[in-house]
Amino acid sequence: MAVDHFPVEASHILMFARAIGDTNPIYHDESHAAGTEVGSIIAPPTFAQASAQFDPDYFLRPKAGQKWFGSGGTASGIIGGEKKEASNSEGEEKESGSAAGGLHAEQHFTYHRHLKPGDVLTAETKPGESWEKESKRAGVLKFSESITEYRDQSGKLVVTARGVGVVTEKVIEQ
Repeated sequence: MAVDHFPVEASHILMFARAIGDTNPIYHDESHAAGTEVGSIIAPPTFAQASAQFDPDYFLRPKAGQKWFGSGGTASGIIGGEKKEASNSEGEEKESGSAAGGLHAEQHFTYHRHLKPGDVLTAETKPGESWEKESKRAGVLKFSESITEYRDQSGKLVVTARGVGVVTEKVIEQ
């Protein structure tokens, strides 16, 4: 993911907190937040993921005039036996509806400071480590991580996000 301009606004923080069901007043009540150790409204811990909405090429976003690989009557993206292609954040094509399954396995956030209203972030994703493990039921499991660094308007690192994905060699039968 590459994001050139991700404004952190109080209304975004409020809506995000509501969407995840977190009623902590530090996410919306200025007078409460002013009396805390932090001293102001801050964003919830997973808020940085909302930056995908500011990436015009985010691979999960539907594209005007194109069938979306996740739309339709099936979650697999297979429409009438036809496989659809999608690109990941590194621009590599991924095949939907293949025999193997792909999963988002882990997500970790390291906060170097709190995100606050008024911040304007940029984000850059880089590949991390890759490794494999053998599974009795799913065959070879291929793990890969991606590291996204979020920097503020001064260029200072504020959040490091580490995501791990896994692709299975074969579908697990129920």
